[in-house]
Amino acid sequence: MCLDQSSWDCLQKDTEALPPSFPEAPQVFWVQQQPKTPSPEDKSICCRASGHLRKVHCANGHTFRSKRFSKHANCAVCSDPTGGFGCKAYKCMHCKILVHKKCHALVRVPCKHHTLHDECTMPINQVSMALDPKQEVVSPNPKSHVGMQAIDDENETNTGEENGRPLCSSALKDFDFLRVLGRGSYGKVLLARHKTTDHLYAMKVVRKDDENLIRLQVEKQILEKSLNHPYLVGLHSCIETPTRFFFILDYISGGDLTYHLQQFGIFPKAHVRFYSGEISLAIKFLHEHEILHRDLKLENLLLDVDGHIKITDYNLCKAGLKAGEKTNTFCGTLSYLAPEIIRGKSYGFSVDWWNLGTVMFEMMVGEPPYPFADSPKNSDLNTYKVLQSMLEREVNIPNHLSVEARSILKGLLKKEPEVRLGCHPQRGFIDIKEHPFFNNLDWNMMGKKQVPPPFKTSIGTEFRIENFDPEFTNEPVQLTPDDSYFMNNALLDFGFWLTKLLF
Repeated sequence: MCLDQSSWDCLQKDTEALPPSFPEAPQVFWVQQQPKTPSPEDKSICCRASGHLRKVHCANGHTFRSKRFSKHANCAVCSDPTGGFGCKAYKCMHCKILVHKKCHALVRVPCKHHTLHDECTMPINQVSMALDPKQEVVSPNPKSHVGMQAIDDENETNTGEENGRPLCSSALKDFDFLRVLGRGSYGKVLLARHKTTDHLYAMKVVRKDDENLIRLQVEKQILEKSLNHPYLVGLHSCIETPTRFFFILDYISGGDLTYHLQQFGIFPKAHVRFYSGEISLAIKFLHEHEILHRDLKLENLLLDVDGHIKITDYNLCKAGLKAGEKTNTFCGTLSYLAPEIIRGKSYGFSVDWWNLGTVMFEMMVGEPPYPFADSPKNSDLNTYKVLQSMLEREVNIPNHLSVEARSILKGLLKKEPEVRLGCHPQRGFIDIKEHPFFNNLDWNMMGKKQVPPPFKTSIGTEFRIENFDPEFTNEPVQLTPDDSYFMNNALLDFGFWLTKLLF
């Protein structure tokens, strides 16, 4: 099965049409919106299109769309608050009724387009309607009219407490912002220094958006789990403002593998074996904890001061995926997309092993197995052709590579996930460990981070930024006005603060 031209054209089409309102059973649709304002962020991330696709949930005539509300908004059905980080809440696009995700199918009154929400939440005996007697429903709570209107997060000011809990006194004003370390589809990463401890941290700044709230919650959970693994970037704390989230992460000063590959051209075999071994152990850890990364690439593989791998950026991760289960979200970086994702099929942990094969190929050859042209001319057509070749053409592995290297690349880059190296239901990671390419590798020592790295990064200046792209580090560190305002106020810590950051 291949991507045909008509399917690709449909993906490029813009429309503002909303789905019709459907009564009775809830239904889910995707609608397209006008593209957002262009930004200088990385355009190679496929998931950037998700900013143009909004999922809407139709139930009993209402057209619900996910939205973040303040703590003052209450659900029209159960009257409980709809605010809070990770809380799933919906708002009807027509009558403006506010409900929880779990409650949206229980609204008994049909939507009256272009009317106030009170018409949809009035006592049920005042509205004539036909109901299925077998359907269990909940009447809207009349007390929930207070605070029904959404309060935009941009206009909300924290005054000191929420639900009786004092706000965290440690805020952005406790940090000095020193350099820009990088940018991506998520936002940007800043080098920050804690004023009390003088410790350096990487601060990932992500703007709040209705579409990525759940993704941010997943990323935070994965960062917490990654704290004690030697090859995963860990989380120190989180700070929330009404407009942004700030993830305060380990500062990995060795730079990413993209930067070092530019210096080397290609990596020696010993380097590839060492890096891919540590990456494999990190992938194994993630899979054992039901986490699918989906975006393993050179830019997300960092080196610490000793030369060990650190995997970062869990923005596209899928959490809670058990062995044998599959998901179907189309996301990733174009050059690293697995064939099953391009075909639109359901996929599981197999895509991470494809990503590992692509990373190893790039380290050995100096370019991805299916490179994309940088030219903006006919970019859509070029992208379509490359995606077609990824489905139809076998990987061209250079003959100068060793037999073992060619063998592991062929195994990891099998187009069918059932026969891909590392994807066997029972053996899985054992096949990776026992491959001849890793014959001289002590896996037990590597699991304890006791294998000496083949290359140690150079650290010279005070801020240790020699291994980052000057395109970013030379940028002025500027915070937008809304950030500057909240630097002088207490900010809400959303659930994770380690004492080692404070002492």
